[in-house]
Amino acid sequence: MIEDFFSSIVGLEALKRQMKEIYAQVVIAGKRADAGLKKNQQVLHMVFKGNPGTGKTTLARMVARLFHEAGVLEKGHFIEADRSDLVGEYIGHTAQKTKDLIHKALGGVLFIDEAYSLARGGEKDFGKEAIDTIVKCMEDHHDELVIILAGYPDEMEDFLTINPGLASRFPLKLTFKDYSWRELSAIAAGMLEDREYQLTPAADVKLQEHLRSVCSRSLLNFSNARYVRNMIEEAVRRHAFRVMAEESPQKEVLMTLEAEDFSFPKDEERVH
Repeated sequence: MIEDFFSSIVGLEALKRQMKEIYAQVVIAGKRADAGLKKNQQVLHMVFKGNPGTGKTTLARMVARLFHEAGVLEKGHFIEADRSDLVGEYIGHTAQKTKDLIHKALGGVLFIDEAYSLARGGEKDFGKEAIDTIVKCMEDHHDELVIILAGYPDEMEDFLTINPGLASRFPLKLTFKDYSWRELSAIAAGMLEDREYQLTPAADVKLQEHLRSVCSRSLLNFSNARYVRNMIEEAVRRHAFRVMAEESPQKEVLMTLEAEDFSFPKDEERVH
């Protein structure tokens, strides 16, 4: 069953192995309890570190479903939040907003994206109050939900030093590496198949060459699979505009992207 969950995820082999080990630990802990053996306390809160488009949200949703099926999470629902969902506008507001959100997430997964933004804003900012409230609620509801903090690698490392008890409460740290050009190509192929499009040989060559070029450069905040998705959606729009000129296009034409449908930025700064 665990293999089925990850069959749709391209690449990230080391991370998938780590996730399978975590899941195995959860399952075997349940079997040990059923056998009358001592059930070791497991802290399942996680930190996901990686650039945009590397699958952090996708895997977080899988964690909710997996842990629900394993009997760890009662409901298995998934709640995604950011700074605006946690930080209030006046004294006392932040703590209540954070508590309400955590209460809503009980039985499932609370995924806090760009968690390091809670630590920005200076001494008078209420973000620190949100962090302190999260830490307190984790003690009060330690086995009732899984909290996943996510964001850029370097920023997340700095963030975990903000509160003395923060890092120790998130023992599971998973790193989402950038995709290789071959992996991005496989992702593109999957997206095209889902949308029922195909490439001409020339379009395929143009796409492969562009992905190789993009991955050979160190681009700041490169958005990986998100970049590929945006690239394909732009090609689909160009294709639609081109095909509109035909009065009665054949099925083959309606589903085939040509090389001219792909237009790539020459300026590295536009790749995001």
